[in-house]
Amino acid sequence: MVIMVYLLVFLMAASMISADTNEEILVRFRKYLSNDTALHNWDSSVALCNGHGSEWSGVVCVNGSFYGLKLEKMGLTGMIDVDTLAELSTLRSFSVMNNNFGGPIPEVRKLHGLRALFLSDNQFAGEIKEDAFKGMRFLKKVHLARNEFNGKVPNSLAALTRIMELDLRGNQFVGRIPRFRETEDWKVFNVSNNRFQGPIPSTLSNADPSSFAGNKDLCGKPLGPCKSSSKKRIIIISILVALVVILAIIATFIFIRARKDSNSESKLGDKTKSGKAFGYTDGEEVDDQSESEHYSKYKTSTAGNGELTFVRNDRERFELEDLLRASAEVLGSGSFGSSYKAVLLNGPAMVVKRFRRMNNLGKEEFHEHMTMLGSLSHPNLHPVVAYYYRKEEKLLVSDYVTNGSLARHLHGRKTPGQAGLDWSTRLNIIKGVARGLAYLYTELPGLSLPHGHLKSSNVLLDRNYNPLLTEYALVPVINRDHAQQFMAAYKSPEYTQFDKTTNKSDVWSLGILILEMLTGKFPENYLKAGKRSGNNSDLATWVNSVVREEWTGEVFDKDMNDTKNGEGELLKLLRIGLCCSEARVELRWDMREALERIEELKERETDEEYSSYASDWDVYSSRAMTDDEFSFSLVG
Repeated sequence: MVIMVYLLVFLMAASMISADTNEEILVRFRKYLSNDTALHNWDSSVALCNGHGSEWSGVVCVNGSFYGLKLEKMGLTGMIDVDTLAELSTLRSFSVMNNNFGGPIPEVRKLHGLRALFLSDNQFAGEIKEDAFKGMRFLKKVHLARNEFNGKVPNSLAALTRIMELDLRGNQFVGRIPRFRETEDWKVFNVSNNRFQGPIPSTLSNADPSSFAGNKDLCGKPLGPCKSSSKKRIIIISILVALVVILAIIATFIFIRARKDSNSESKLGDKTKSGKAFGYTDGEEVDDQSESEHYSKYKTSTAGNGELTFVRNDRERFELEDLLRASAEVLGSGSFGSSYKAVLLNGPAMVVKRFRRMNNLGKEEFHEHMTMLGSLSHPNLHPVVAYYYRKEEKLLVSDYVTNGSLARHLHGRKTPGQAGLDWSTRLNIIKGVARGLAYLYTELPGLSLPHGHLKSSNVLLDRNYNPLLTEYALVPVINRDHAQQFMAAYKSPEYTQFDKTTNKSDVWSLGILILEMLTGKFPENYLKAGKRSGNNSDLATWVNSVVREEWTGEVFDKDMNDTKNGEGELLKLLRIGLCCSEARVELRWDMREALERIEELKERETDEEYSSYASDWDVYSSRAMTDDEFSFSLVG
């Protein structure tokens, strides 16, 4: 018996001696990560916790003991080695939000003692296994928002007895929402912008309706009632079949009549012209027929249900009915809504833009903001003329601009032999854009983002190719989540890296626009939503790499003609673009300096001026190669 006791003590001691410390375990965990420079100070020879916290980046200590990992906004990729994490007996909270992890969800159920799990804003994808959260009886917080998960929500998640925070926003979950516990105990509950269907469980009937937004097939409290009995559905289907037959007869009649008169004007419901032809699209493809059908239905539902509110006193009034009766065509469909050209009877052509995610303010506050926008007046602003308010969506009405957007002229298809924008036109456009932006800075000092959505598709050109800024000062009225996903200022380095914006974020957008105009290249990160856009393929990074390696004229757009005797001014504008798009906010020019430098530019310069500036450029480009002196890298 004594021998057995000694043997047991010996084995326990041996086990304690051989077990890795928390420091060694974390060092092993780091080996499975990529792009892990943010964890450079993870050193097993340094104590993990001290009386004031931890010297290890991302390590959370409580009362001198290891508690969790908060590895957020570090650009991390690679594999999350759950087996190694499971060796950390006191791991209670684990967060890798705002990184670049992908693939299926890690096997988190191996972390038996976990209280909080934060995986939002990554690229995790696929279905979550039914038993993914089985046995996690201490788990209270689960945040999986803005990934690419699909399939059904596992019942093991709904079965968690202590959960009080659940955020599944912005994924592609389908099916019915499982029966979670009563909502009174929730601190966070949000399943918006997925593909859930069917009735909402009664245990969630007291949740905020916004928690379910963006799931068009959900019904029941706190949303609208579900469709009633199958008998009523049969009646509805019968009516729809009859309507389809009637519409088919009408369509046949219209088709026959159209063939007789090929020059007649197309009406709503006919297939319309693509928005890309007019340059009003916001970077997304548009199904013209479905958009036209939607607007036709919208006309019916809106008729007699309110009136236009005009925010400018210098415009002739017209009624909402006049607008809805007008012939129309789809101009484009973007991240905020669809745009339509409506030609008033014996009147001008107007643009009606439908906004689906503009519920950030109540009706009175919305009216005050629109009235403030209507009071703005500048040659380079495209004013809002009127608006129509409904809780679900809003209509903003403005004048139709013949030449479409700057994006269309830079990136649209050109017919053979068609000339691109020449240098003098591009310089005039940039000056106008800068003046309009500076005016917004002066008139809207209370807004941190006076514009917020400056990009080439939001710069319209009148018949003389003068620029008109549009979609400005809408940040306060756009739903915050949607603004952060799609608005140009939220693509800036300070937001993608540090989750913040300033009015210099508008200056960054101006810098990117300048580089886009000079190079003819589209800023590809604008096509991606939210923080996943990153800045790895940013236009400024590419231009800066050319400057660092060796200066070459290949950077300029080949479609930009008439640059003779203007090369020095081109170089000056390129430098302005780089200084405005500098990643570090403290080194980036402010709006005042940017405008002053742009106003100094001329269409032509003398040979002496060019020689002098070319010499200065050699010094400038060599300085750009020295990170300690001056860096234009958006990586920062």
